[in-house]
This record gives sequence, structure tokens and C-alpha cells, in this order.
Amino acid sequence: MLPIAQQVIEIIQEVSRKLVLPRFRQLKESEIKEKSPGNFVTIVDLEAEAFLKKKLINLIPGSLSIGEEEVETKPMLLELLREDKPVWLLDPLDGTGNFAFGRKPFAIIVAYCFGGETLMGWVHDPLTGETVWAGKGKGCWKGDKRLRLPNTPDLKDMTGSLGKRYAKRIKKFEGSPQNIRRLGCVGKDYIDLVLGNLNFARYSFYLKPWDHAAGVLLHTEAGGHNHLFKADRSYYPALMPEEAIANNEVMLLAPDMHTIKSIADLLNEKIDSKTK
Repeated sequence: MLPIAQQVIEIIQEVSRKLVLPRFRQLKESEIKEKSPGNFVTIVDLEAEAFLKKKLINLIPGSLSIGEEEVETKPMLLELLREDKPVWLLDPLDGTGNFAFGRKPFAIIVAYCFGGETLMGWVHDPLTGETVWAGKGKGCWKGDKRLRLPNTPDLKDMTGSLGKRYAKRIKKFEGSPQNIRRLGCVGKDYIDLVLGNLNFARYSFYLKPWDHAAGVLLHTEAGGHNHLFKADRSYYPALMPEEAIANNEVMLLAPDMHTIKSIADLLNEKIDSKTK
């Protein structure tokens, strides 16, 4: 049983309207906490996650939820992603570091998973009101418009999302992409990837499923490709964050595998021989 996409969109828009936007640039210092260096949580994260959990599990009888903040105290919840149970995967406020200090962008991310794969996903930008969603095998959508990646530009004309060290590395080469950014909001990256405003992105470290499960599905359904370098396969939400960091996992997303290989070469990163 799959949820009705529009019902989920309405719930996400409701939490954005009632809990997220009214607190933007209105937070008290006591409503912001640092979980670890550079990793923040606000009262809005907690309230929005509770709101989403309550509303969404009612849409699908027997469904469960895994929220970013709940996993902080109950990490074993992630094991649910490997079971044959319907699971809502929630990032109630992606880009919390931006939101907490009055910067944009930030996003709300929801994925619906079963048996270790993402069946549906939604990413919402509260500031623009945009919601992009996808269903496995059903395409990627914004409103009633089906989204497909535009024609792939020349490598030098591409825009990418990379951390500072990798941005510096790639810009050294003649004919390489020079328009590199990092917004501090993965959800916004995924919206821009499927809208054609961003052509490639590199992510590593924990690869937390609430950050990537929905967005990867959006990108795939819009015609994009991704690759996990160490696992030598496409992304899957049951990849545990601790497993990803232990293996130094890296994920690249781009319009096609040729671009993925070209970016990997520029970054001096190796793709398993089976993919070459």
C-alpha cells in the first residue's frame, strides 16, 4: 500500500506553515542546541518531527517512522529500514544550521520506504513553497509537471555541489567545472538537481538516510544517476551511517555515468573496476 502523494504534500505544507516559517529568525538562544561541533538542533526540529510522525503514520495502517532527532536517542530504529515494514523516514528541518542562525535555505524531507528501498519521496522548500516528489517507477513531479533532467551541458559549464576541499581540487584543472557551491542544505541540492539548476553533487561521511533517501529517488526518477564508490552500486536507504563512515563511502550524483566518471577522475577518486 502506497500513500497518496497529495495527502503527504498537504501534511508537509501544514508543518511548514504552522511550525517552521513562524519561527524563522525568531528563535531564542535557549531554543538552539549544538549536538556536536557544527551539528545543531532547534525546538522546531523536535516539534516538526513529532507533528510529521503523528500525521504520516495515520495515512498507512501499521506504518512506522524514523526521525532524525529520534535516532539520536534510539539509533537501533535504523534497523527498521532493513525489514519488510512500511517506514516513514523524516528530516523535519534539513539545513538546521542555516535555519538556527537566520540563513537560507532549509528544507523538509520525507521518504516512504519498504524492505530496504525508497518507494516515494518528497522534498519541500518552505521559503519558496516548492514541493518536489517522486514515486518509484512513476516519475518525478512538481505540481502537475513531470520533471526530467535537461540536456547535459559540457563539463566545464556544469554547476556542482562540493565541499571546500574538493571544490578547490576540481577548479585546478583546465576545462573543469568552475561554478561550485555548498548551501548547507542537502534537500535544496536535490530540488536544484531535478530542476536543472545543479548538475552534480558529491556527498560522503555518514550519508544519513533521512538526508538522501527521498532526494536520490527524485533524481533517479528525473533521469539522473548515482554511484556509491565503495559499495560499487547505486544508493540504498538501508545503508547504515556507521557503515558508510567506516568504509569511507562516497556518493556522486550526475546526469549520467560518464559524468560521474569524469568528476571522479578530476577529484582523484577511484570507482570500482566493475563500473568502468
